[in-house]
Amino acid sequence: MTSRTTVDGTPLLALRGVRKSFGTGADRKVVLDGVDLDVDEGSCVVVVGSSGSGKSTLLRVVDLLEEVDDGQVLLDGEDVADPWVDADAVRARLAMVFQQYNLFPHLRVLDNVTLAPRVVHRVPRAEAEAAAMAMLERVGLADKARAYPDQLSGGQQQRAAIARALVNGPELLLLDEVTSALDPELVGEVLDLLLSLRSDGVAGRPTTMLVATHEMGFAREVADEVVFLHAGRVHERGTPEQVLSQPQQERTREFLRRLR
Repeated sequence: MTSRTTVDGTPLLALRGVRKSFGTGADRKVVLDGVDLDVDEGSCVVVVGSSGSGKSTLLRVVDLLEEVDDGQVLLDGEDVADPWVDADAVRARLAMVFQQYNLFPHLRVLDNVTLAPRVVHRVPRAEAEAAAMAMLERVGLADKARAYPDQLSGGQQQRAAIARALVNGPELLLLDEVTSALDPELVGEVLDLLLSLRSDGVAGRPTTMLVATHEMGFAREVADEVVFLHAGRVHERGTPEQVLSQPQQERTREFLRRLR
């Protein structure tokens, strides 16, 4: 699927000089140190790096779950990191899938998927359930709609979480190490779903993704751009072939050697 910028030529998402730290004084830890990043509409940008490099914090900053110390987070050209921005309205345009599935255990799969449309967006139950069933069909879980999360495998729970994220038609899908909590034999089914979303889109629309992952094979196959993050800084970026097969920076080469 070919990536494109928004109508006026700006990226759908642009980070400019984003800085984020935690703690104070001698305990202060800089997690993002002047990050610049673009994600065009319809594209997939994959962020790789070792644990502690800032990948998850970067996604949480985009979803406004963490406030930036400095810099801009531009969504369609609007700085959504501005404290005066309606964060809930911004999050309604995004969807984030976490490492842990975060499904409500007391609700059936169908109820988990329809909760936000019904409660947040005030969609009538029948309409919300019809949309949810179509999405569950899309992710291969229509037959599990009446099941509870603990009746599903880990891979099925993660696919249900992805369905929940997609049902509202987000402009940007944020995926934070979505296979890290899965047993190895279940990783493939989730990656296959993401590959399908990447190639086919959802409801006739391209799926724009910002993905933090340690799955290099997935990054090679799905990414338009791979960004290597180290110590909160972008050390290398380019096509999967450039970054993962012919890296120019020694830190990138060291990271890839550790994965072999």
